Amino acid sequence: MNSEELGAWLAAVANPQRMRILAELSSGQQHVSELARRVGMSRALLYMHLAKLEEAGFVAGHHELSDDGKALKLFEVVPFRVTVTPALLARAVAQSARDGEVANEGDAADAAGAS
Repeated sequence: MNSEELGAWLAAVANPQRMRILAELSSGQQHVSELARRVGMSRALLYMHLAKLEEAGFVAGHHELSDDGKALKLFEVVPFRVTVTPALLARAVAQSARDGEVANEGDAADAAGAS
């Protein structure tokens, strides 16, 4: 994981609204409509936050049919632990530097090929 990926991962959980969503889901899976009521936001906004949390691996969603045949989208928390240490930050920054070197080498090769 490089520093950009680490930053995106931490940002997904650092947002106060997403923290509220995770707190609500900590008691068990919920369907989107119920979760929207509990956290006090529109389903559209909730879906945006859930997409970020799902992409970062903090929640998982799946569909189920209710007893009356309605499709429900349910979300649950994926067990996780967030531990940020100086060593983790150093590894992420070093990985970003390596990623940058690879990108710069590719840019130099592209420039040499264009000459």
